[in-house]
Amino acid sequence: MKCLLCGQTMKTVLTFSSLLLIKNDDSCLCSDCDTTFERIGEEHCLNCMKTALSTKCQDCQFWCKEGVEVSHRSIFTYNQAMKDFFSRYKFDGDFLLRKVFASVLSAELRKYKEYQFVVIPLSPERLLDRGFNQVEGLVEAAGFKYLDLLEKREERASSSKSRSERLTTELPFFIKSGVSIPKKILLIDDIYTTGTTINRVKKLLEEAGAEDVKTFSLVR
Repeated sequence: MKCLLCGQTMKTVLTFSSLLLIKNDDSCLCSDCDTTFERIGEEHCLNCMKTALSTKCQDCQFWCKEGVEVSHRSIFTYNQAMKDFFSRYKFDGDFLLRKVFASVLSAELRKYKEYQFVVIPLSPERLLDRGFNQVEGLVEAAGFKYLDLLEKREERASSSKSRSERLTTELPFFIKSGVSIPKKILLIDDIYTTGTTINRVKKLLEEAGAEDVKTFSLVR
């Protein structure tokens, strides 16, 4: 098997348990590439996992004032290796890279058995241009299904907006007509920056009847 990022051939080590299960290690990364990604450590905001903090961060304090109690979990920091990954995956359209974190995501998402998964959607225009929703790709590669509850109107990409612009922009997301809102939802995105997108959508779902909405992203 070759590493999906660098193409290096990886040695497959068969263990006794893997032989019994007729299953090999499903890692898609070589050890060199795997070590370039940084997991979030123990010191972080308890609400949103912003690193190097041990108390509620300013962003979470802001959302609390807006009536949103942040309950977010992520796995990795947005370091240079992760920036390079998303450049290839999202913007160069390398859809095969959706499998890179499949095993890691699978282990994490299994913790939310009582929750229905909902992913942050792309606008029809952005979906047509990119060819796929990167969040859907990550979730599907991890072996999970999700509910199709949300739609998005076209707008300028949030990555090109300032913090104040993100907060004052009218919410481009809306709930599809005729859908049933589950009581427990895990709302999933790829990257959490200030939480503007995912926390505003969380509030939208809560106002529509969801009783417990937690949020999750691969990267913080």
